[in-house]
Amino acid sequence: MLPEMNGEELELVLDTLNRFARKNLDDQTILELDEQERCPTDILHELMGPEVGIHLAFIPTAFGGMGGGAKAIFRICETVAGVDLGVATSLLGVSLGTDPLRVGGTDEQKEKWMTRIAEDGLLVAYAVTEPSAGSDLASIRTKAVPVVRDGKTVAYRIDGSKQFITNGGLANLYTVLAMAPGGPSFFVVERGTPGLEPGPSEHKHGIRASNTTSLSLDGVEVPVENLVGGVEGQGLAQAQRVFGYTRVMVAAFGLASGEAALRRALEYGAERVQDGSTLTKKPAWTHKLIVPHATALQAARAFIEQLTERLDAGEPDLATQGAVAKLVATEYGNAAAEAAIQAHGGYGYIHDYIVEKIKRDVRITCIYEGTSEILQRTIAREGWRRHLQTRGRYYLDMAEEMVNLERLKPGTGAMMAGSACRVLAETLEVSRVSRLTRHQHVLFQLGWMMARAEVACAFARKAASGEPDSSKLSADCLVAMSRLWSRRVAAEITREGIEVVCGADALSGDDLRAFEERIGMKNINDGLVGQLADLDTVAKCLIDTL
Repeated sequence: MLPEMNGEELELVLDTLNRFARKNLDDQTILELDEQERCPTDILHELMGPEVGIHLAFIPTAFGGMGGGAKAIFRICETVAGVDLGVATSLLGVSLGTDPLRVGGTDEQKEKWMTRIAEDGLLVAYAVTEPSAGSDLASIRTKAVPVVRDGKTVAYRIDGSKQFITNGGLANLYTVLAMAPGGPSFFVVERGTPGLEPGPSEHKHGIRASNTTSLSLDGVEVPVENLVGGVEGQGLAQAQRVFGYTRVMVAAFGLASGEAALRRALEYGAERVQDGSTLTKKPAWTHKLIVPHATALQAARAFIEQLTERLDAGEPDLATQGAVAKLVATEYGNAAAEAAIQAHGGYGYIHDYIVEKIKRDVRITCIYEGTSEILQRTIAREGWRRHLQTRGRYYLDMAEEMVNLERLKPGTGAMMAGSACRVLAETLEVSRVSRLTRHQHVLFQLGWMMARAEVACAFARKAASGEPDSSKLSADCLVAMSRLWSRRVAAEITREGIEVVCGADALSGDDLRAFEERIGMKNINDGLVGQLADLDTVAKCLIDTL
C-alpha cells in the first residue's frame, strides 16, 4: 500500500513529537525512568491519545490512521529514539503487533482491529520470539489446534510460551505466531483471554523504560475469525513482508541513538578545556572519536533514505535491503555510543551523563528484529545468489556504475566505492571456485562486506545528487563524508577479502599476487590521498552545527 501521508503532514507530526518530548521527556525524567526500570504508560497513552496520535502514522487512512509510508516511519522512529529508545521500543511493539494485520489481514479483520487500534489507542504486542527458537521463526513450538464442532473449525486452542515480548505486560491486543496444522499462522488474542498470562518484567541491561515480559499461553481459545488472513500457514510470509518496514524502524533507532550520543559528546567537547583549548579543537579527539562515527552514520542514513523511497514506490522484495539498513545503522550506532563515552572520559562512565544510558540502550538494536549475525547470513545468501545468477557480474556492474558516476561527478567517493565492489566481486569468485561459502564463518564475513559496499554506493549516489538529506548537513560536508566512508570501506574490504582467500588457503604465492592485481590494490592505496583534509573538513562542519 502506497503512503498517504504527505510531507507537510509528516513535518507537523515531527514538530508535535518534538514539543511533546521537550515538555514530558527531559533528561531528568529519562534518567529516572531508567533508574526505576519503569515503563511510562501515562506517556505512552498520551503519545497514542488524541493530542499526538503517533500510532496513526502506522495505520492506513481507511481505518482512521494517517497512512504514513516507510519514509514517515523512519523519520518518526528517528525522532522518538533520539529522545529515549525505551519509549521508542514500546511504540515499535505497537507497530509490529499491528503489521501482521496490515499486510495479511482480511478486509473484515482490518476494519475490526485496526479501526479499534486507531480510535482507542490500543497498546499492541507482537508475540513471536520463543525461548528455544530465537530468530528462527520456522522452529516455533507454540501450537494452535483447531477446535472442530459439527465438522467445522470454529476456534483454535493455543498452547506455548513466548519470550522477550515488548509491551507483553501492558498490551490490549497480541498478535501471536503459532504452529497450526497448515503451518505457522498469526492469531489475534485479546488481553484477558483465559489462559493468557504475561510474566514479570525482565530486568534488562538497557531500554529499561520499555516493558518486556514472557508470555504464557495455556489453552488460550480464540475464534476462527482471529486467524489473520483466514488461511493457515501464512505467518512466515506475513512476517517476511513486515521485515522491510520493521528493520527500517530499528535502523532508525540505531542511527538516532548513535547521533544523539555523538551530539552530546560534541556539546561536552565544546566546553571541556584541556591544555588551554577545548576538546573540539583537538584533532586527536575529533578525528578518532567523532568524525569516523558521524560519517558511518551518515552513510547508513543515505542507504535508509534510498530504501524508504523504494518501499514507498511499491518496489517488492526489499527484505534483504532492510537487513542491510538495520545491520549497518545499528552496528555503527552502537560503536558511536561507545565512542561518545570515551569522548567524555571518566564522566561518560557515570549514570548522570546520559551517554552511558544511550550506550546501554542502543546495544539491543544489534539483537532484536534479527541479530546482526542473522542479518549477515541473510545478506550473504542473497548476495551470493545474485553473484551466481549473474555469473559474477552483480558487484562488477555496481563497480562500473560507480566509475561512471565518478566521471559525471568527480570527487564524490564513487570511485573508491566502486573499488570496494570490485574487491568484493573478486573475493566472491575465489570463494566460488574454492567452495569457501560452505564454511559458515566465511559466509558471514562476506555478508558484512556486502552490506558496507552497498552502503558506500548509496552514499556516493547521495553525495553526487547534491540534494540535502534529513540530517540538514551541507552538501559539501556530505561529499567529504562520502569520500571518507568509501575510502574506509575499500580499505577494510580489501583487507578482509585477502583474509578470506588466504585464511581459507584458497590463494597464496603468485595466485595471491594475481588476485591483488585484479582487485587494483594500487588504485585503492592511491585513493587515500586527501584523507586528512577531509577529516578536517568534516570535523569543522560538525562543530559548526553546535
